[in-house]
Amino acid sequence: MLSENQTSIHELILVGFSNTPEVQIFLLILFLLAYVLTIAGNIMIITIVQLYQQLHTPMYLFLSHLALIEIGHMTNTIPKMLVDFLKEKKVISIVGCFTQLYFNLFLGLTENFLLVLMAYDRYLAICKPLKYITLMNARVCRNLSLGCWVGGLLAPLFPVIMLCKLPFCGPNIINHFFCDLAPVLTLPCGNKSFTELSFFMCISSMVLGCFSLIVVSYVNIIVTILRMPSAGGRQKAFSTCSAHLIVVSIYYGSVMYMYVRPSVRDIRDSDKVVSVFYCVVTPFLNPFIYSLRNKKVHEAFKLMIAKKRAII
Repeated sequence: MLSENQTSIHELILVGFSNTPEVQIFLLILFLLAYVLTIAGNIMIITIVQLYQQLHTPMYLFLSHLALIEIGHMTNTIPKMLVDFLKEKKVISIVGCFTQLYFNLFLGLTENFLLVLMAYDRYLAICKPLKYITLMNARVCRNLSLGCWVGGLLAPLFPVIMLCKLPFCGPNIINHFFCDLAPVLTLPCGNKSFTELSFFMCISSMVLGCFSLIVVSYVNIIVTILRMPSAGGRQKAFSTCSAHLIVVSIYYGSVMYMYVRPSVRDIRDSDKVVSVFYCVVTPFLNPFIYSLRNKKVHEAFKLMIAKKRAII
């Protein structure tokens, strides 16, 4: 989408974290380990949900979609970063940079929509249990999940196309470890106010809108739980929501800091650290958060291990 007369640069240089060899080797090992464990953990969740009939419920269906998103998030940024740790000059093509930026926004917004869907599922299960099976049947779940992916795919498309059409005449240095929105918006020449406004309106409206829906859902959930006469029932209801609340807190805390601010191209020294949270830490923690306190996942995992041992 970038023609020769629109840009005079064809590759970008990523600053990364550090140029010290010892630090880069340490970070290489750390992020490689996180990547391998994240991919393995999320594939395990997807496999368990698909294989075991007792997990074919809306909550676990949405969880498997979330695991797929986290695999995509990590794969979009980490492999390139691992290769860059072994290089003195960290280079990415301008087409590759825009591709990485688009997929980061696409997967981030899809996760944003999916977290709302998971909150809505918990709301129906706790606040409207008699209507739950009717309102959240298999067909509805599939359509809602598909809507999350389609919405995430289309939402950032127009702003990214607008950004691609701007002239890029230098500098070609990105003070980040991947092509995130804020540093990329510092690169175009000329008037880019409308493009910045498009990104800000697109991302902030969707992030704040979805976060508001999650808050409303959990206010109703908490009110319903507090009205339950049984202490055991209240504890069980809270436990089904705790994992989702932890993920929501980590995700929205980092995303709002990075994207929901008046000028999304303002670059801060802390941006790289915060980016690690939603690109690495959240995908890494999700399999553990959702599985460690989940008895059904434990039982399915033990059954899977037992079957493998029986085959061996």
